[in-house]
Amino acid sequence: MTLQTEKRPWLLALDGSDDAFETVRYVAGIRSIHDRPMVLFAVTSRIPNVYWDLEKEPVYNRKLGEIRAWESQRIKTLETYMAKAREVFVTAGFAPEQIETRLHEREEGIARDIIRECGKGYAAIVVGRKGTDRLREVLLGSVATKLLERVAAMPVVLVGRDVRQGKVLVAFDGSQGSLKGVDWVGSVFGASGYDISLTNVMRYEEKDQIAKSERFIAEAFERAMDRLIAAGVSRDRITTQIVTGATSRAASLVKEAAQGGYGTIVMGRRGLSEVRDFSMGTVTNKVVQLATKHAVWVVG
Repeated sequence: MTLQTEKRPWLLALDGSDDAFETVRYVAGIRSIHDRPMVLFAVTSRIPNVYWDLEKEPVYNRKLGEIRAWESQRIKTLETYMAKAREVFVTAGFAPEQIETRLHEREEGIARDIIRECGKGYAAIVVGRKGTDRLREVLLGSVATKLLERVAAMPVVLVGRDVRQGKVLVAFDGSQGSLKGVDWVGSVFGASGYDISLTNVMRYEEKDQIAKSERFIAEAFERAMDRLIAAGVSRDRITTQIVTGATSRAASLVKEAAQGGYGTIVMGRRGLSEVRDFSMGTVTNKVVQLATKHAVWVVG
């Protein structure tokens, strides 16, 4: 089954930062989607009108002039940033008419405005990862976190720094959720020539059930490969693997991706397979937190 998303645009949420610009480089680098429209979307926050009422007060005049100049310069800087992002797509081979840049004046809030925009028929939402915290290994930006929590109707793609192209690791547990991930991989990367790994991870405490689990996953692997091949992926580009004895599924998946040179990790938003031990729902958030140098696709 291949998802019919080719004519629906992708939404890239940008904010003028280097982290957000990584989404532009990553998406533009996927040659198999060069025929799809892209909307580059940034939320701007202008100075509230109430401040301009203070212009009548001489004591505030000078400061308000400085604020007005700052606001004007900020808009110009963001416009330049968006034009540069658009040029990256055009240089990569996208037709100029496929790339729309849109500056949206903030209404309810940055995250809420992006979430509302997501409801307008996009195929996927792509956002940059940002922010670190010494008390935690990774702290996602609040916008990315809210998108993960509230956007379930389309894939949410979180892009880290300097993501490698060419190889995709699919966290696979045989569930409907992970099969949705497989279908998205076929839809996006089917004609790309990318190497695709279907990877299942079993925890150490599941060793007594390995034989039963391997039989289930072997059959699920076959179904998944059939879907990928139907989507145009060459059979010799698909590999499968079962990692056993892991203390953490999430850490093992990220380690496999790093060691194997897989720049993209695809996860189901939640998993619930025929065998309880394959549930991946609790793994997705941990992978999102750990995979700082990858693009992580969370597919609902």
